[in-house]
Amino acid sequence: MNVHYFQHVPFEGLGHIETWLKENHHHISATKFFERDFLLPDISKIDALIVMGGPMGVYDETQFPWLKQEKAFIKSCIQSGKNVLGICLGAQLIADCLGAKVVSAKNKEIGWFPVFPTEECKQIAWFYELFKHNPVVFHWHGDQFEIPQDSTLNLLYSGANINQAFYYNQHIIGLQFHLEVTIGSLMQMTENGKDEFLYNLPYVQSENELLNNNNHIAQCNRLMDTILSNWINAIKSTL
Repeated sequence: MNVHYFQHVPFEGLGHIETWLKENHHHISATKFFERDFLLPDISKIDALIVMGGPMGVYDETQFPWLKQEKAFIKSCIQSGKNVLGICLGAQLIADCLGAKVVSAKNKEIGWFPVFPTEECKQIAWFYELFKHNPVVFHWHGDQFEIPQDSTLNLLYSGANINQAFYYNQHIIGLQFHLEVTIGSLMQMTENGKDEFLYNLPYVQSENELLNNNNHIAQCNRLMDTILSNWINAIKSTL
């Protein structure tokens, strides 16, 4: 499979997703919007798109003009039936492209918190099996997506936010949290987001809490593996 990914900042790359893609012999290409001479791929040459996270917002087009190009490309992928996976900002961008609003979250969420399956989640048996025991996952976001209408399932929620994952039309998945987290990416995000720890907020853990609870990483990566496997298999079934 030819899997292309969009990266918005140097410190939020593929993480564990890269490991899985390489172990399973998929070809990886990238557009890195923080590079001056970034290029978008020929959409006919890719099988799937992964949209990663970043500290900017979906509507920050004045500061980041490339967001318009990115959204147009994501919409083209959706319309052409490509499989698309979004992580955090990536999920928000997909939701926006599907006509849903992205808003400031009632609670900023940074740290290790459990997610819980919704009743709708039971319609996707493999996904429900992954999350039925309320795993602790890594969060870092201040905005949240609303659930797109039409053929979209709201899969997960947390104590801080009611919308944590969605599944659209069998080929698009949006995750508000970071299952791709590694020790390295955790340290990079923490180093680049130190200002977030200045405020005493109910769902923002301290820098030490983030780093000291890295024992959850292995479970996050196992969840990511299974999601990627099912997502890729959905692509194969359409080829």
